Amino acid sequence: MREVPSPPYASSVSEARLVDFLANTTDIVSFYDQDFRLTHCSTKLKSSHDRAVVEGATLWEIYQNVDTRLIDKFDQVLHGGAPIHVDLQRSLGAAPRSAVVFGAANGIGIVESRKTVQGGRTLAEEQEHIMLLHQATHDALTGLQNRRGFSERLQQALSAADGLKETTALLQIDLDEFKAVNDTLGHGTGDMLLQLAAGRIRDALQDGEFAYRLAGDEFAVILSGKPQPAEAERLAGSLIGAFKAPFVINDIPVFVGASIGIAFGPEHATETEQLMKAADIALYAAKKEGRGCARIFNRSMLLLLEQRENLRRSLRMALERGELFLEYQPLVRPPSSVVGFEALLRWRHPEVGIIPPNVFIPIAEADGLMDEIGRWVIEEACRQAIRWPSSLTVAVNLSPAQFLSGSLTDTVAQIIDAVGIRADRLELEITETVLLEQTIDNIDILNTLNVLGIRISLDDFGTYYSSLSYLKNFPFDTLKIDQYFIRDLETCQKSQTIVRSIIGLAHGLGISVTAEGVETPGQARWLIQEQCDYLQGHFLGRPLGGDATQDFIRRSHPEEVRSGKEENRAF
Repeated sequence: MREVPSPPYASSVSEARLVDFLANTTDIVSFYDQDFRLTHCSTKLKSSHDRAVVEGATLWEIYQNVDTRLIDKFDQVLHGGAPIHVDLQRSLGAAPRSAVVFGAANGIGIVESRKTVQGGRTLAEEQEHIMLLHQATHDALTGLQNRRGFSERLQQALSAADGLKETTALLQIDLDEFKAVNDTLGHGTGDMLLQLAAGRIRDALQDGEFAYRLAGDEFAVILSGKPQPAEAERLAGSLIGAFKAPFVINDIPVFVGASIGIAFGPEHATETEQLMKAADIALYAAKKEGRGCARIFNRSMLLLLEQRENLRRSLRMALERGELFLEYQPLVRPPSSVVGFEALLRWRHPEVGIIPPNVFIPIAEADGLMDEIGRWVIEEACRQAIRWPSSLTVAVNLSPAQFLSGSLTDTVAQIIDAVGIRADRLELEITETVLLEQTIDNIDILNTLNVLGIRISLDDFGTYYSSLSYLKNFPFDTLKIDQYFIRDLETCQKSQTIVRSIIGLAHGLGISVTAEGVETPGQARWLIQEQCDYLQGHFLGRPLGGDATQDFIRRSHPEEVRSGKEENRAF
């Protein structure tokens, strides 16, 4: 069955305000869910109908005189159509009656209209007033309450919990890989996905649980008056399970998961902003631990976040203070010829010591520092390589943020000219994640770099999407087989088959192959036998500092070094 998004209709006002309004208005107002069953009504509706009006009664039971031919129009309103006016059938001698039918939270609303003014406000004005209240506190796209309604409800829940010694649970929900959907399938598909996601969240809720859309793909649920943490964990599990099935949009299955952070008041905080921060920290932990999971806030998460913030502040000054440096790992052509080096970025923090790249590079990308750092890495690597024999190349990794900056080709061209290195001695390594976005721009950038003479390598091949269209559409010189397949190469027949296939495929396309993570003689022998072009790993050489790399070259290329000294005083 094809999944249909919930309509972008306006929603009802917050529960307390709605109840107050319905109790005091002199107008006949009622609200119905998506099955057209009564959820709320004004006091006037009950007194004006001679039959019993009870919650759960169908619209057709309450308005038995509604023309059944209007059902289709009601359904259109339910699914996002504009409000409509309908005439109500009347008995002989009764005054003319009509109604306004409009979209409401999870269903529709009906306001009966007579041609009189009541309390200084016409029925049309009263209906407009309701709609404005709806729009002020609810999200027009998903029908969920918005951040304003969320803040009011959370503060009320925390105040009530403090007086009754009850626990309020807050679940912060973030969609995994939503940005990729927006970027690849368009914002229209992204909006439909948000509507479907909101529907799944609503479907998972029970009594006393309220859902909100805060911004973008960020949602929240508030639970009050329930035993915790059991109920919050139950709901989180239901939500994560609900997001495992694909969303079908325009007959295309779209996969996004949900990561959830959970915090409890008053245990973790007594104020709205503090509890939101705690839940957000727990959400961050869920994202870092692999996504598609839920985490409950604890104090250690806060300490880790504070450490991360300290690193973020320090990283902004690291380049200026000379704390960043490069190491160089040999690249070997079998049986034993060193043909170049891969430049690896390192950070020596004055207090913490050496910080791994997988820790600080995501921070640099998130803070927009990779353009500056990336330029420094390319220039430093080229300045180091110009001191080597001219036969040796240097490879530099590019982050997706750097690649998509728009200035990469100009930056590389300027560095090559300034340093005076041949373009074909520089190899730029990208990962498949770069290719997921802005495909046309990527082709232009890679083709421009190719025209400049820069070599392009596809790193970690086999671990992401590994689409063969990349190999057809992009000008790669080298594929680098991820060490995941090399690690058990001597014992795993599946890994052998995969690596053998990649080598054959690449060679058929005129592309060289590098095997990463070669750690044993057996791995090296197998790869050499299968005609892998280049090998890299600790068995062949560990990363070395700049001076140590120079010494390594002098030992491994003595004749070229002597020749280089005679031709160029760089040695």
